[in-house]
Amino acid sequence: MALAKANRLRRRQDFSTVYQRGLRRSTVHLTLRALRHQPYAVGSNIADQEKSEVAQPIQVGISISQKVSKRAVVRNRIKRQIRAVLRQLLPQMSPNWQLVIVVKPSAIECGYEQFLQELKQLLINAEVINGD
Repeated sequence: MALAKANRLRRRQDFSTVYQRGLRRSTVHLTLRALRHQPYAVGSNIADQEKSEVAQPIQVGISISQKVSKRAVVRNRIKRQIRAVLRQLLPQMSPNWQLVIVVKPSAIECGYEQFLQELKQLLINAEVINGD
């Protein structure tokens, strides 16, 4: 089961922006790139904008290269596990973030619990969870 459409980072330009301007946090098996959106406003003048800021949903993309495994089956299994972890952590995350999760070759030996632990630690370090 995939993430909701509103929570997916899809365009190449969005991935590039997060890579170029976002902050980076790493663990043994994963790297997190995170970029905070500026919430857009519905109103037209500045006073209205401050009152009517609309929070954008968190958007997540997963990047896994063939260096991790030549077999697509293995790469897809890792992506499914990471998406399952993200679905579990999504309610705890602050809105207005764009995230890219980069999988390192050493992640081939990881299981669901390891991904859960590392991803939660990365999100806390980047202040996506428990941050403003």
